[in-house]
Amino acid sequence: MGNQEIKRVGVVGAGAMGSQIAMVTALGGYPVILQDIATESLQKAEAFLREQMARRVKKGKFTEEQVESAFARLTFTTELTDLQTSDLVIEAIVEKLEAKQSLFQQLDRIVPEHTILATNSSTIVSSKLADSVRRAEKVCNIHFFNPVLVMDLVEVVKGPHTSDQTAEKSVDFIKSIGKIPVLLKKEISGFIANRILGKLMDEAVFLYENGYASHEEIDLVVTKALNHPIGPFALMDLTGIDVNYFVRMQRYSESGDEKDRPAAVVAAKVEKGELGKKTGKGFYEYDENGKRIEQRV
Repeated sequence: MGNQEIKRVGVVGAGAMGSQIAMVTALGGYPVILQDIATESLQKAEAFLREQMARRVKKGKFTEEQVESAFARLTFTTELTDLQTSDLVIEAIVEKLEAKQSLFQQLDRIVPEHTILATNSSTIVSSKLADSVRRAEKVCNIHFFNPVLVMDLVEVVKGPHTSDQTAEKSVDFIKSIGKIPVLLKKEISGFIANRILGKLMDEAVFLYENGYASHEEIDLVVTKALNHPIGPFALMDLTGIDVNYFVRMQRYSESGDEKDRPAAVVAAKVEKGELGKKTGKGFYEYDENGKRIEQRV
């Protein structure tokens, strides 16, 4: 049983990340169950995925048959117990440790012993969740990047508790859905990409808050001088300013270091509910289709 193949996949959390993880997995040929406690979230996820995939069919990236057969493999449910036949479950819920620990405890009781339990978090390392279950060796991080439908890279992270077999299976699974895995042999919060990106974000926010340049100008420098496809402020809007806030709050709760607290400008945006693209306003403003509204000077 310990050597069971991954044949069925469960994804918990139907937000931007979870819905896209479920879609790329279904496109990779796996039966997938996407679970969320809110029916509305599941309906939004399906509508979003239908729209995204229709665009890709129009561009010739997929055929209608490929997309329809992927949707046929994708099940939307509010019942966690529907995941009971999954060989791999990927958690993509809110970035709060207690919520993740509670979910892992529930999953541990529901899914078979051989099932790998992975978190998509890039801040909460899996050793913080391993104590919540009886299968610590089957717990790891599998971190996809937003937007999952576009981004090729996935970070797989081996905690001190994670078995070699779990890490290998997770890497093989990522390859099987057409993504590129990078295996971190030791865990560290933020992993590779987000640790490097975090330094860039911190510096961008420092320059903005201290009046050296506007957020538009900083984004322009990063895209045109450093050749990044998107600037740090536009990226925060895309991923959700609240995500940045929760990540920093998690780090601050661990370190107690004031430097790890969310930046004042980020906290102010979260307080106002200006969370980026998903709310129509962040550092930039967006129309109902999520297209940025260019500000006339």
